Amino acid sequence: MKNNPTHSRAISSKTSEAYLSILLDEHYSNQEQGLQSRYAGPKSCLQSWINIRWFNNKKMEVPMKKTLDKALSSAWMILKFVIPIYLLADLLYYFDLLRHVAFVLEPVTTLVGLPAEAALALISGLFLNLYAAIAFAAPLDMSPQQWTVLAAFLGVAHSLIVESAVMKQLGLSARYAYGLRIIVAIGVGIIVSGLPESWFGHELVTAQTATPAHTYANVWNMLGHSLQGAILLTLKIIALITALIFVMEWIKSLPVFQRNTQHVSKGFTLASGLILGITYGAGVLISEARSGEMSRGEIFIIGTFLLICHAIIEDTLLFVMFGADALITVAVRTLTAALVTWIVWIVYIKKKMSAY
Repeated sequence: MKNNPTHSRAISSKTSEAYLSILLDEHYSNQEQGLQSRYAGPKSCLQSWINIRWFNNKKMEVPMKKTLDKALSSAWMILKFVIPIYLLADLLYYFDLLRHVAFVLEPVTTLVGLPAEAALALISGLFLNLYAAIAFAAPLDMSPQQWTVLAAFLGVAHSLIVESAVMKQLGLSARYAYGLRIIVAIGVGIIVSGLPESWFGHELVTAQTATPAHTYANVWNMLGHSLQGAILLTLKIIALITALIFVMEWIKSLPVFQRNTQHVSKGFTLASGLILGITYGAGVLISEARSGEMSRGEIFIIGTFLLICHAIIEDTLLFVMFGADALITVAVRTLTAALVTWIVWIVYIKKKMSAY
């Protein structure tokens, strides 16, 4: 694929380019690895394959080494983000500094019914990732409804820099990706905050109960208590993500996924992105864009849906640990994505017809 100056400027950093390159290399090597694994001889424990029997007695193979590598890589990333950011959040809370930065997104937090202190969680989620957002939000006393608002908002709009770089490969501009996801995120936040409170639980669920600063003897005492909470939160997230990685790798090994990776359909592309995430779904779409199997309009519409609704399992479960309602989060994200995609499709068709 040829690069042009406009496209190069759209990629925000070399990190995004390297990340995307790794994802594409992994996607294009899936079939080759699947064939090679059938003839591989015995290997060491880490390089062995987990053989799983399916109802049709066909053997499915989950690469153990690859899965463990992903789990360890994710664990390291979680450690780097969660512990320092969690401690920073508690320091800001201890010295009553959160209110001095909360004003940046106060109109948005007020609109979606979140406390002003959740502004840092929104900012870090939008531009970093969900782990950073949770680390900032964990020390706050938020109701299950507020955690559901945060789950729906950041489920739609997170990791904007990296994921917009991925979708750029499909022809979706960064401006379109940023604008669509932020607007829809605010919309789903308003929807969830406007639902009856009786639909949610009433207990406050936090990693640690926020305690006024004067209850600590000194800042070191507070940091020690905060570190314990950060480590506990990190272990919970690592356990969840590790389990999810094994489940996702197992799903990828299913015969239906192996077959459809070779003969891609629109439904399969949506399902893979919805379950496995935007990078996997985009990887399939990029392959089809290069082969010409799907029209530009079809890729644009599917890409629009995946921008709003992807990785529906992993993203949701991260917030369910703190009291977010899984059913409401999934339902609102999915239905909103379907409605917005339908509207975009109508506008796209009208624009295309008016061009003739």
